[in-house]
Amino acid sequence: MSEVALLQLIGLTVVGCGILILLFITSKFLRVVGFVVIVLGTFTLIALGVPQMPSLPPAIETFDIAKVKTPDDLASIGQKIFFSKGQCALCHSIGPSESARCPDLKGIGAKLAPEFIYESLTEPQAYIYLDFRHEGLPKEYPARMPHINKNPIALSKQEIYSVIAFLQKMSGEPISVKVEDVLGVGEEGDVKVASVHGAY
Repeated sequence: MSEVALLQLIGLTVVGCGILILLFITSKFLRVVGFVVIVLGTFTLIALGVPQMPSLPPAIETFDIAKVKTPDDLASIGQKIFFSKGQCALCHSIGPSESARCPDLKGIGAKLAPEFIYESLTEPQAYIYLDFRHEGLPKEYPARMPHINKNPIALSKQEIYSVIAFLQKMSGEPISVKVEDVLGVGEEGDVKVASVHGAY
């Protein structure tokens, strides 16, 4: 017998006991107790009737950057990182959204230089950017940007530059992050970019 079936059986037993108390006991206090037992047992049975979904952590994806041949491949990996390991989509939207906890990233690859985006990901408090793209006063966002290169997210430099390539592609910009430079970057190295698009 499964755990849910056992709990349902216990819930039915509790409801049955409450009904027996109401039918055969005359004491007002015990009748109130019996009614409360029926109500609680019924709510328990309803709750157990809802399909149970296991809450599992997201699957860990691995990205083999060594197999990347073109900037589009790099951007494709960056897109996967953006929506999975990087956890960017938990706070940022791509396009206007009233529910977004952080600035909208649509077109950001065209507005900001790759070096600035890199700094924003690794040292998010170095320069606080208020969202001036909306009418009226700049919107203050409640969530603080984490250091994307440190735990718990801990993206490597290659993964960060892949995300930058995705942001550039998503903005309709030529991808200025070169594949050969990303493949050669180490934890202490820096990626060279072909050109700088956007301004600080």
